Amino acid sequence: MKANRAYRLIVTRAGRAPALLADPGRIDHIEVVEIDSGEVILFWDRPAQAASKLARALRADLAQLEAEEFLARWSTVEH
Repeated sequence: MKANRAYRLIVTRAGRAPALLADPGRIDHIEVVEIDSGEVILFWDRPAQAASKLARALRADLAQLEAEEFLARWSTVEH
């Protein structure tokens, strides 16, 4: 099963401005939630621009990888 069928990506921005124009101190929150259980399985708190890049990479992998491959790949990334 594709990862985007098993997991949902939630990005919570700490401000209204896009990442490029955000205050350098702004921290955004990224969560990967298991659809079946509703539990958060991966999460990161990152500065706005880094969070934007991370979210793009997560979306790409969610669409391309199988669920097990996705989890194995991203569970080793530092929080």
